[in-house]
Amino acid sequence: MATICITEGHPFVREGVRAYIERHTHHEVIDECKTGVEAVASVNRLKPDVLLIDLRIPELDGLEVIRRVHRDHPLVAIIVLSMHAGPAYVTRAIRYGARGYLLKNSDVQVLATAIDTVLNGGTYFRSSVSQYISDAGDAVDLYDSLTGREREILQLVAEGRSASEIKDLLFISVRTVEKHRSNMMKKLGFHHHSEIIRYALQRGLIPLVEPGSDA
Repeated sequence: MATICITEGHPFVREGVRAYIERHTHHEVIDECKTGVEAVASVNRLKPDVLLIDLRIPELDGLEVIRRVHRDHPLVAIIVLSMHAGPAYVTRAIRYGARGYLLKNSDVQVLATAIDTVLNGGTYFRSSVSQYISDAGDAVDLYDSLTGREREILQLVAEGRSASEIKDLLFISVRTVEKHRSNMMKKLGFHHHSEIIRYALQRGLIPLVEPGSDA
């Protein structure tokens, strides 16, 4: 029996994934997380065998969580559960250490197969994303030049957090927040706050909320 941590921002999806695992596999879900920060802390504390993770999660995006978890806990098998199959997502997820990538519109039965496959040392990528695997080691991305802290600042700024709020969340000074923000903008070639928002939307770090939406 393997231990599993689920990281998913939507409670309905999170509960559905947990229910399927508990009913149809012999594995144990030992934690559920709503944000990227919670996911990193959970893996550090519990060291699960498998991390199931969405890419669009608040506070720290799923790709950065994958990078950190794979760096610090390379034995944790990471499977992405996402709505997005574009190369910008797939290639980075694989490059950062994901060993499986499932789309949320897949048949739910493939989840058990994917979990067992990665636990046995293999990889599991559906045909809709496998076409991008060969490109995963070749893409050059300015995002990769950012430090972990700069990536946190990028996402939190894009989410609309003030320097004071970020200070409290990350336990650093406002001056340090501004320093990391300035370094991040220089590396990405940004000059205005609006560029951060646009960049975060393009990368899927924050959701695009349509006018009149309750989301």
